[in-house]
Amino acid sequence: MANQPAGQLLPLLKTYSLLLVLLAAAALSAWAVYALPAPVVDRMLEADLRKQATDWRRRILLHLEDGGGTFLSGQLDAHDIEYLSLLPETTEAYRIKLFQADGRVLWSTRPADIGTVNREPYFQQIVAKGAVYYAQDSKPVAQIDGFETRDTGAMAATRDVAEIYTPVLQGGRFAGAVEFYADITALRETFLNRVRISLALVSAVMVAAIGIVSLTVIRTNRFSLRQMQQRAAKDQEIMASQMQLAREVKLLGELNEWLQSCRSLDELFKMVSEFMSHLLPDAEGSIYVFSNSRDVLAGCASWNGGALKDHIRPDECWGLRRGRTYEFGASEVEFTCAHAVPHDGRSYFCFPILAHGETVGLMHLRAMPPRAGDFATCKPLAQMCAEQISMAIANVRMRDQLHDQSVRDPLTGLFNRRHMTESLRKFLSSSALNCARLSVIAVDVDHFKKFNDNHGHDAGDMVLRAVSTVLDKACDGSEAACRPGGEEFTLILPGVPPEDALTRAELLRQAVEEITVSYGEKTLPQITISAGVAHYPAHGLLPQDLLRAADEALYAAKAKGRNQVCVAATSAEAGQDAEWRAAEQAASARGPAEGSNKAG
Repeated sequence: MANQPAGQLLPLLKTYSLLLVLLAAAALSAWAVYALPAPVVDRMLEADLRKQATDWRRRILLHLEDGGGTFLSGQLDAHDIEYLSLLPETTEAYRIKLFQADGRVLWSTRPADIGTVNREPYFQQIVAKGAVYYAQDSKPVAQIDGFETRDTGAMAATRDVAEIYTPVLQGGRFAGAVEFYADITALRETFLNRVRISLALVSAVMVAAIGIVSLTVIRTNRFSLRQMQQRAAKDQEIMASQMQLAREVKLLGELNEWLQSCRSLDELFKMVSEFMSHLLPDAEGSIYVFSNSRDVLAGCASWNGGALKDHIRPDECWGLRRGRTYEFGASEVEFTCAHAVPHDGRSYFCFPILAHGETVGLMHLRAMPPRAGDFATCKPLAQMCAEQISMAIANVRMRDQLHDQSVRDPLTGLFNRRHMTESLRKFLSSSALNCARLSVIAVDVDHFKKFNDNHGHDAGDMVLRAVSTVLDKACDGSEAACRPGGEEFTLILPGVPPEDALTRAELLRQAVEEITVSYGEKTLPQITISAGVAHYPAHGLLPQDLLRAADEALYAAKAKGRNQVCVAATSAEAGQDAEWRAAEQAASARGPAEGSNKAG
C-alpha cells in the first residue's frame, strides 16, 4: 500500500511529460516553418541564378561581333549596343554591365555607369580568377531600373536583388566580366510560401504522429514493468557491446600508433598480422598489395591461418573489379573470387585498400568454421582496419618517395652530392673492416659549355641525361652513380679491384662516345668524357682524399687532350698496395667465419 501513490503518480507524470513533448514539438515545428525556408530558398535561387547568368553571358558573347575580344579591345559597334539594350526585355535582368579586365565599365544599360571602375576586392580576388561572384541584398525601389513598368502592383519600400558577376575568358586568360542585376522579390516570396506550406504539412503530420505515439504509450503503462526488465537486459547487452567497442577502439588506436612508426612495409605487415589476430579473432585474413608494375598483387601478410598466395591478378577479385567491398554469403546469387579457390562455402569479404583515391591493395577475410554465424558483424571493424592499413601504406610509400627525392638529382635521377658523400663514407668503413677494395671514378663531359652556348641549355640538359643513363646502367648492386653538380659525375665501386675499375672506366668512355643525341631536327655533336680513377687504400683512406685523387686524375686526362681515362698516382702507391695485398691475404687465411664476425 505504501507504494500505491507512487504507482498512481507514474502514469500521470508520463502523461505530463508527453504533453510537454507535444508542446515542444509544436513549438519546434512553428520555428522550423518560419526560420528554415529562407536560407534554403536563397541557396536554391543562388544556384538557379548562377546557371541563368552563365547562359545570359553565353548569349551575349555569341551575339557580340568580336565575342570575348570585345572586352579586350573595349570597342562596341552599333549592332552590339542595340542587342545589349534589348536584353533587359528578354531576360530576368533589369540592369546589365560589361567590365573590362581592370574593372572599368565598358557598357551598361544605365549610361551613367559607363567609365566607372569597380575596385571592390571581390572583383580581383574572385571574378578575375575565373569564378562567378553572387551577392543578394535588399535595395530601395528607386534603385531598380524600370520597376514601375514591370511590376506596378508591388509597392514595397525595398526589393530583393541578386547581383551576379560572370567572368569572360579569352585565350585562357581573364578578359572581363558581365554583371547582371535581377529582381527576385516575387520569385523568392513564391518559393518561401511553397516551402513554408510544405514544412507546415510535414510538421502537422509529425505532431499528429507524436500525439498518436504518446496516446499509445499512455495506454501501455501496465506493461512498464516488463519493459523495464527487457530494458535492463538490453542495457547489459549494450554495456557488453560498449566494452567490446572500447577494446576495439583501443586496439585500433594502438594499431594506428604502431603503423605510423613503421619504417618499411615489411615491418608494417608484421604488425598488421599481430594486431588483426586480436581485432578480428573470428576471421582468417590475408593482405595483398599491388606491385610497382600494377600487373599483380603480392601476398604480404596473413593471420589466424589465412591462406596467402604469392601473387594474384587484379581480375581474380570481384571486389577489385567492382571497385567496392565484395561480400560472399549475403546474396541469393553469388560468384566466388578466383583467388579464394579452393572454396568450401564459407562467407568471406574482399576489401579494396584505398589510399588518396587510388587502390593500393586488397584485404581478404574468411569466416572461421566454428563462428561462421557471427562473421557478418565484423564488417564495420574490418572496414576501419582496412582504412588504417591503407593510410599507413600510403605514409610509408610517401616517406620512401620523399627520402628518394632528398638523395636524387632532379635532372638526371642520379644520387646527389650529399648521398655521394654519405655512401662513400659507409663504403670506406666497410672496406676497412673487411679489407676490401674500393674504387672511385670521376667523370666530366668534355667541352660541355659549348653545348649550352651553341645549342641552348635544353640541349645541355639532354646531354647530361644521356650521359647519366649510361652511368646508371653501368652500376650494379651496391654501386652508386652520382652527380655532384654541373657536368661532373662520380661512380663509387665498392669491392672492385683497380684493374677492373680501369676497365670499367674505359668501357664507360666508349659507351658515351657512341651516344647519339637528337635535339629538335638536328643531331648534337659527338659527346665524349674524361675520367679519373682512384683506388682505396692506394690513393687515400678518407672520402675527401679519394675524391681529390680522382679529380686530379680527371684533370690530368683533360690536360692530355680529353676523351681518355687516367689513374691517380702517388709516390707511396706501390708501398701501400703491397701492404694492402698482405692484409687481404691475412684476412683470407683467417677463414670465412672470422671474416664474417669482423664484418658484423
